[in-house]
Amino acid sequence: MKSLLSNRVLLFAIRMTFLMVLLILVSSALFAQGVPGPPMFPTSPDPAPIDGGLGLLAAAGGAYAYKKLRARKKA
Repeated sequence: MKSLLSNRVLLFAIRMTFLMVLLILVSSALFAQGVPGPPMFPTSPDPAPIDGGLGLLAAAGGAYAYKKLRARKKA
């Protein structure tokens, strides 16, 4: 005769197996939508140009870094 503990372990194993199979079946449905395509750029309004302001910010950042490095060498 099986003990009460082994019956509980067997019942737990059966429940966990059922839950794992159910989880695998349900999770496969999550991929049913397919792979999304590449992002599309908006047709209107036109994208804003960032070349002028971004160049000025990069130059200012480089000048600031140069100033900090020069000050560190002097100290």
